[in-house]
Parts: sequence; C-alpha cells; structure tokens
Amino acid sequence: MEPWGLLTPEHFAAAMGIVLFAFIVRGSLGFGSGLISVSLLIWFVPVKEAVPLVYAIDTLGSLLLGAYDFRHIAWSEMPALWPATVGGLVLGGMVLASLSAQHLMAILGIFVLAYVAYAATVQPSRLPRISRWLGAPLGFLGGLMGSLYGGGGPSIVAYLQMRHLSPRAFRGSFQFIAMTDSVVRGILYWALGFLTLPVLLTAAALWPVMMLGLWIGHRIHVALNPRQFQYAVLVMLAAVGLKLVIF
Repeated sequence: MEPWGLLTPEHFAAAMGIVLFAFIVRGSLGFGSGLISVSLLIWFVPVKEAVPLVYAIDTLGSLLLGAYDFRHIAWSEMPALWPATVGGLVLGGMVLASLSAQHLMAILGIFVLAYVAYAATVQPSRLPRISRWLGAPLGFLGGLMGSLYGGGGPSIVAYLQMRHLSPRAFRGSFQFIAMTDSVVRGILYWALGFLTLPVLLTAAALWPVMMLGLWIGHRIHVALNPRQFQYAVLVMLAAVGLKLVIF
C-alpha cells in the first residue's frame, strides 16, 4: 500500500488539486465532480480504482449538498427519472465489472455534444420544455454512465435543463439523484470488491479538500443569475462531451 492509500505523496498532492477544482464545479453547478475527478485521476490509478475512489469522495459531497438543497428538490420530476436511473446504475455496475466502456462512452459523448450544439443556438430560456416522461430514457442513460465512469449523468443534466427548473431546484433535484446513485453504487461496488481499504483511506484523506471545494463552489452558485447558470451548464457539458469522445 502506498503511503497515501492508493497514491504516493507526490500524486496525492496532485489529487488534492484535482478534487478541489472538481468540487468547486460541483458546488457551483451541482454536477461535474465525478467526470472531472475520474478523467484526471486515471493518470495515477487504474480506472477500476479511480471510479470507486471518486465514488467514496463524492458520496459525502452528495450528502452535504443534498441535505442543504433538500427543500428545493422538484419532486414532480422523479416518478419517471428516479427508477430509470436506478436501472441504469445497476446495469452499469455489471458492465464495469466485465467489459470496456470506451465505445459506450464515445457514443454518449456524441449525444452530449449534439445537445450542447443545439442548446447553444438558442437562448437557454427558449429551450423546448420536454415531456416529464422523457426522464425515463434520459435517466437510464445517466445511471448507466454514473456506474461506468463515475460521472454525473449529462443526459440527466440535459433533462433537468429542458424542464426549465430554477438554478436551486436544478441543483437540489440533481443532488437527490446523486444520493440515489451513492446508495446503489455503494452496494454494487462493495459486492464487486471495488471498495478496498486503500480506496477508502485515500477517499477519507481527500474529504477535507472536497468540503472546501463545495464551500467555494456554493459561494459562486449564489452569485450566478439564471442565465449565467444555464450558460455555465452548457460549457461544462461541452467539456464533458469532448472528454467522453476522446476517452
């Protein structure tokens, strides 16, 4: 075991910077920490260790942010979105244990970039208001991606954006999905043997940096007006899509 669980001291210092940045984004926009963290941490650890490591960090972040935003959750969006997300999470965990996710991630990246290209051509406030029942297929895709790549489900972000939620309701609703993600993935990762002692020790050592990132990100969140928030979401989604295509 390395002195810092999975990481050498030098790599742990780099991981602190990665986690800080990832959770500043998470605190300000409500999503993105998983994809940022996994994308960069795989330079230091294999993906099958990076994904559960980020999960163990992200779980506490989801609980903290979710508890703060609980009263802002848009519960009317959950009947289709929530169960489909759970189904995607279960399937994704099975795929992670046995298959390469590269091609699936590239396809999802193309979907995300196509959505960003479309959404960028109109004002965010004029995006179409899609049916609530489209939460089922988009939630399934988001859950699948969450298990495979530790990401925040760009398809779920797109769904919530096109339901025209306020920034606070958007963040609160996404945190509820993230907490569901934490419970389901925790069971799967434990059963599959991914949550090892080095993973948990490394995550615990990075929790203080994660909390600092959330605090800074929340300060940014409350300063953004709805239009700025929507454009920031699109920029983040574009970065996610590009990363998935070149994964």
